[in-house]
Amino acid sequence: MRPLVLIVEDNVDLLFNLDLILKSNNYQTIIAKNGVDALEKLNTSDLNPNIIISDILMPKMNGYEFFEKISNDPRWHRIPFIFLSAKATPEDIRLGKLLGADDYITKPFEEKDLLATLTGRMNRIQRIEKIDQSLSDFKLDKTEIENIRKENEYLLFVIWDDKLGPELKDFYPKKEKFHIPLDNLANQLFSAVTSIYGQNSINKAEGLLINIKNVDFYGYVYFDAYPSESERYGEKQYMLAFLSPFISYLHSLEIKSVLEEISIKLKENLGWSIKNYWKLLQELMLDVLD
Repeated sequence: MRPLVLIVEDNVDLLFNLDLILKSNNYQTIIAKNGVDALEKLNTSDLNPNIIISDILMPKMNGYEFFEKISNDPRWHRIPFIFLSAKATPEDIRLGKLLGADDYITKPFEEKDLLATLTGRMNRIQRIEKIDQSLSDFKLDKTEIENIRKENEYLLFVIWDDKLGPELKDFYPKKEKFHIPLDNLANQLFSAVTSIYGQNSINKAEGLLINIKNVDFYGYVYFDAYPSESERYGEKQYMLAFLSPFISYLHSLEIKSVLEEISIKLKENLGWSIKNYWKLLQELMLDVLD
């Protein structure tokens, strides 16, 4: 099936041209003239778009407001979002990226640059879909699933052991009667991502927001490594993961910054408290919701 792109643009001529460019390059399109129009079409469409391209300066609902609506709705928050705007100063671009947009293209634009951006985003979508699919084979019984739904957020620290494979090194919170097989879930997450990116390239993998559908949880996973001559790949590979019943795209930006900070401490062999960082992540999740 051809990828579906939602185009949100109040300039009718540009909207027509974008529609023509994408359709002639094997994309399907939905077009909208502002954020309000776009939300109405999302709500009435049978299919979610693979990518959203949106202008910023629009009547009724501007691009920033539209992006906020998308980012906090579980139906759409994982859809890659690209700003396409004449607001081209470094401050404008920086703001767009700070808000969490996946990319920012300035007007006027080259057709080849737009298509290259879309291709890159589609490739990333396909990698995440493969990871989601591989995790669908991880089965839990009904009781285990209900236990997971009742719990709050978890922070996991997983390392790669050349003999044992993925090993859950630490996690928080810890339970006296712990019935959720977090070690199995951590193993599945690590194995799913390495199967897509390749074991010898794990330190190049970006942080990923994953919908673990069969346990009704979201996971934000972050991979990295530090040099170690004793390891098979010349480095100690590890995964940090934050699990929650719901993680929006805006949440994921906050989570990534925290996991990057932990990763720096691991690389520099500095002490860190998994409990304290779990508390920090919970506070950030609440702040984003506010």
